[in-house]
Amino acid sequence: MRWKLGRRSGNVEDRRGGGMARGAVGGGLGMVVMALIAMLLGVDPSIVLEQGTQYDSGSYSAPPEEDELAEFVSVVLADTEDTWGELFSQNGSRYVEPTLVLFSGRVESACGYAQAAMGPFYCPADQKVYIDLSFYQDLKNRHGAPGDFAQAYVIAHEVGHHVQNLLGISEQVYTLSKRVSKAEANQLSVRQELQADCFAGVWAHHAHRSRQVLEQGDVEEAIAAASSIGDDRLQKQAQGYVVPESFTHGTSAQRVRWFKQGLLTGDVESCNTFETANL
Repeated sequence: MRWKLGRRSGNVEDRRGGGMARGAVGGGLGMVVMALIAMLLGVDPSIVLEQGTQYDSGSYSAPPEEDELAEFVSVVLADTEDTWGELFSQNGSRYVEPTLVLFSGRVESACGYAQAAMGPFYCPADQKVYIDLSFYQDLKNRHGAPGDFAQAYVIAHEVGHHVQNLLGISEQVYTLSKRVSKAEANQLSVRQELQADCFAGVWAHHAHRSRQVLEQGDVEEAIAAASSIGDDRLQKQAQGYVVPESFTHGTSAQRVRWFKQGLLTGDVESCNTFETANL
């Protein structure tokens, strides 16, 4: 991916090494909210709920390659700002740019406390994307999805959730999820996640058309990343079998399909995962 000459975003908040008290909310609402999110993501909620002594990352020292990653993330975020700013403007709207928070180990958001083990996430309450850059090592080593465009896809997917928030989609999903069964709520979550994948593809389409950011092999990297974090693949790796009714993000094939849909069309309207019978 051609990124080194790209604009850096001014919306990056670096909290790496900031330190945090473990169990600081004392099992309060924030911790419960994040535990619920963890369960939806297929992560053991005890990781979030564990109590203990003081956690202090004040001595954290980022390796040089992580500092380069931080710069890369800033460029990708800036590119999403340019792309979505233009798309919103074409529709007579103003794009409110999200903030991206870099953290190490644990972080506090308006959605509660979270750990790096939960992976990157978007909090609609404060309109911020959160990422511990060590996730990219997991993406490469644990999930077999190396490459800078695979890393860019992760950011673009979370920004896709921000776009859903601005369009009112997230609120509609949240409201409807409270009125239906757990299985139906999981299905709504799948459709929301697949739309964010499609939005990531929309960004890639316009970013390359306007700024020629893609190099040979980049699309394959993003597809590998999308495929590696499908619910079916993750559940198979974790427990040896899959439970489709518990899916919250979609299968590997679905995630790849909807990313490619956005990439090929560049059309937000083509990403309506909520009104199709065939995901």
